[in-house]
Amino acid sequence: MSSSLPATARRSSRWLLWLAGFIIVLGGLAAGYTWLVLNWSYSAGERAGYVQKFSQKGWLCKTWEGELAIVAIPGSLPEIFQFTVRDDQVAANINALMGKRVSLSYEQHIGIPSTCFGETGYYVTRIHAVE
Repeated sequence: MSSSLPATARRSSRWLLWLAGFIIVLGGLAAGYTWLVLNWSYSAGERAGYVQKFSQKGWLCKTWEGELAIVAIPGSLPEIFQFTVRDDQVAANINALMGKRVSLSYEQHIGIPSTCFGETGYYVTRIHAVE
């Protein structure tokens, strides 16, 4: 009986080592996927309108969230474009241009695994005044 104890201990330590390796590989794959969807954009473009709402949100992960009112025809209801800003310098530029007609350059990212990186998939990268 005493000779089987070391073999059992070796099997359990191998099993724990295998489990730890599996968890590390799984975590690496999740981190790689998150990095990929945050750095590779599905589409890019520009939208013009008036920033009507812009605030920093989040309990743990603070991101800037905003709404751009796009008015195609004067007197019609505006279309609302919701966006996220991760760069504090871009957020400062948006705050400086509030109330003016602006054009936002954005990138769309699809498949982001958490709202910790922003509530929308549209990340604004640049802003400039139109008027």
